[in-house]
Amino acid sequence: MPVDVRVETTIGVPRRRVAAFAGDPSNAPRWYSNIKSVVWVTAPPIALGSRMTFVAHFLGRRLEYTYEIVELVPGEKLVMRTAQGPFPMETTYTWEERGASTLMTLRNRGEPSGFSKWMAPLMSMAMRRATTQDLARLKAVLEETESK
Repeated sequence: MPVDVRVETTIGVPRRRVAAFAGDPSNAPRWYSNIKSVVWVTAPPIALGSRMTFVAHFLGRRLEYTYEIVELVPGEKLVMRTAQGPFPMETTYTWEERGASTLMTLRNRGEPSGFSKWMAPLMSMAMRRATTQDLARLKAVLEETESK
């Protein structure tokens, strides 16, 4: 069973600022509760083909995985993908202008294998809850910075 989780939120900050912050993997630990660190495999800044290793904790497990940027439309869309481990994953960010605000969509999808395959429904629910909270944290961080 594939996992496909899509969440969105409107952030009261211009699109270029939201995309610049959220689209920089170095900022991920500031707004993703499960991501503990990011190490660049290729030199920053982000570009097509860039790779970075994320260390995360999810469902009580330590996960380490390397994402590669496979699609990049600056300020509009970022797609990164990993093929390693028991749960190959693709993460997509999109940013759309909504007046002076930004609609950000975060989508995670993948095809679990092995034991993870049986956990797909639980993983989908946990991912939806976590990504909804992560987008709320991103919104709070950016809107607080914007108001200063």
